Amino acid sequence: MNDADYARQIQQMVEFIKQEANEKANEIRVAADEEFNIQKLNLVEAEKVKIRKDYERKAGQIEVKKKIEYSTQLNASRLRLLQARDDFLNQTLTAASASLGAIVKDQSGYKKLLVQLIVQGVNKLHADNVVVRCRKEDLSACKAAIEDTKSQWSSLASGPCPKFALDEQKHLPPSKGEGETCAGGVVIVAENGRISCNNTLDARLKSAFGACLPEMRAKLF
Repeated sequence: MNDADYARQIQQMVEFIKQEANEKANEIRVAADEEFNIQKLNLVEAEKVKIRKDYERKAGQIEVKKKIEYSTQLNASRLRLLQARDDFLNQTLTAASASLGAIVKDQSGYKKLLVQLIVQGVNKLHADNVVVRCRKEDLSACKAAIEDTKSQWSSLASGPCPKFALDEQKHLPPSKGEGETCAGGVVIVAENGRISCNNTLDARLKSAFGACLPEMRAKLF
């Protein structure tokens, strides 16, 4: 075999090696591309999951915030409504209290009312000796009402007529002025002050107002 044959064989071997190397390189490149694509898909999918979870978390936070804001606004509206109701009812009570003065101005009617208030108070206390307390400005009207009560007792109540005394030292507050006021009526005291019945016009109005409050709310609101 001459040099030309050796050279040709060597060249063939070189070409074979190159071909094998190129094929191996292609296999490696294909495998690398596949691995890269797989990793890329995994990264993309992981990022999608992360973005989706982040979106769901933020959407949940927004929904919670909306519910809190709605609840806050609803509670504020309810409080404003309740306050408006209370204000209206207080105004109604104030207007009714202001009208009590007209009752006192009718001297004849007021004296009859004092008699009824005295009898009612005595019946509540079931006492044999009672003290009638009134405003200083009502002393004369109350004194006359006590006399009418004693003279009409048999027709006004059952049982023996108790002993009456008018408290001319301690009086109920006046109708006007600073501090506590009283529109009229009486307080019946017995057992040396241990028991009493508040039958002032203010107390009767508040009692009637409280009793009518559910019906008033139902009709007005």
